[in-house]
Order: sequence, then structure tokens, then C-alpha cells
Amino acid sequence: MADSAAQSSLVSSSSSATSVTSSSSSSSSSSSTRAGGCVGGSSMSCADPPNSSSSSSSSSSQPVSLFAASPALQELLFWRDVRKSAVAFGASLVLLLSLATLSAVTVVAHVALALLSVTISLRVYKAVVQALQKSEEGHPFKTYLDLDVTLSPETFQAHAAVVAQHLNRGLQLLIRLFLVEDLVDSLELALTMWLMTYVGAVFNGITLLILADILAFTLPPLYEKYQVQINHYMGLIRQQTKDLMAKIQAKLPGLVKKKPE
Repeated sequence: MADSAAQSSLVSSSSSATSVTSSSSSSSSSSSTRAGGCVGGSSMSCADPPNSSSSSSSSSSQPVSLFAASPALQELLFWRDVRKSAVAFGASLVLLLSLATLSAVTVVAHVALALLSVTISLRVYKAVVQALQKSEEGHPFKTYLDLDVTLSPETFQAHAAVVAQHLNRGLQLLIRLFLVEDLVDSLELALTMWLMTYVGAVFNGITLLILADILAFTLPPLYEKYQVQINHYMGLIRQQTKDLMAKIQAKLPGLVKKKPE
């Protein structure tokens, strides 16, 4: 009887210890769940949700999409290198202003004379200095003369293929518009050309090129600075235009665009 009582006391003590251990482990797991926000306390299930603010901020700082161009042209237009952009902007603006006041032949002749004056003067100066110092430094433009500027047949064919592709697309677009494959697109072209008659009455071609050059070097930095606001208003204008076109097409069923097959 004594042995059975001792065994029963041992079993009860072990069961109580087990219950205490399980309760402590469950409480610790629940506390870790509340603290970490995950199940089981594993690192795989404790991943934090993505931060929407950071993702939105990163998406808002994406490169400008309205001015898609080559990387070199983007660096010039966005003034990544102020010196290069200033030289390009100044040279192009002076050239266009010269073409606005003088003939193209006169401008080309003066540019060629100015370039030759600089190169010939430098060549003669270097030759005199070498003669006086009795040195053999060589031609001052030796580095540029040794440059390989030849165009390989493969490169020429690659560029010709790209030009031919764009030319074919342009011809197909002109055929579609002028032969009225889609009535809406042809009417949009007619409206655009009608507006261009008023633009042509005020500006000539050189003036438009000067304005385009100024806008090309001023709009991209402004867009990059006020990208969020501009995108907001552009979205509103685009949505209103779509709604207006939808109303017009609903009243005139013949203007509904054909879906591409």
C-alpha cells in the first residue's frame, strides 16, 4: 500500500510539472506572437508587410517617362553635366538664330571659316614653338587624327535597317491616315493640320525650331522637379479627353474605332 501511494504521488507530481511547462511554453509563444506579429515565432512567418509609403516614394522617384530618349540625350536635356548641356544649348541656339537672320550657305561658310581659323592658328603656333625650342612634339591634333572614324559595313547595315523600319512605319501611317482607314484618326489629323495653319501664320519654321530648342532644354528639368503635380493634371486632362471622345462616339456610332484583329 505504501509503494502504490508513493507511485501515485510521483505520477501526480510529474503530470503537474508537465502542465506547468506546457502552460509556460504556450504563454511564451503567445507573447512572442503578440510581440512579433507572427505565428510560431519563426523568422519566415514574421516578415513585415511592405511599406506602402516607401514604395510610393520610390515609384514617384522613377525616371521621367515623358522624355524617353537615348541616355546621352537625356543627360543633355536634364542637365546632368551643366557644362556639356550649356555648350550644347548655346551652340544650337546660336546656330538657329544665325539661320533665322542669314542664309544657310552663309551660316555654313562662317562656321567653317571660324573652325579653320582656330585649327590653322593652333597648328602654326605649335610649329613655331617647336622650331624655336627645337623639340619634336608632333602634330597638335595627332590624337584626333589617329581616331578610327570609319563606318563598318555591319554598323551601316544595322543603322540602315533601323531607318528602313521607321520609314516603313511612317509610310504605313500616312497611308492609313490619308486613305481614311479609320475615320477618327483622319479627322484628328485634319483638325491638327487646321490648327497648324494658324500656327504657321504667326511663326515660321526657324522660329518654331528656336522655340522647340528652348523648350527641349527647359521643360525636362521643370518636369523632373514638379513631376507629381504635372502627372496629376495630365491624368485629369487625359481622362476628360477620353470621356469627351466616348460621348462623341456614343452619339455618332460611325466614329467608333475599329478594334485591331
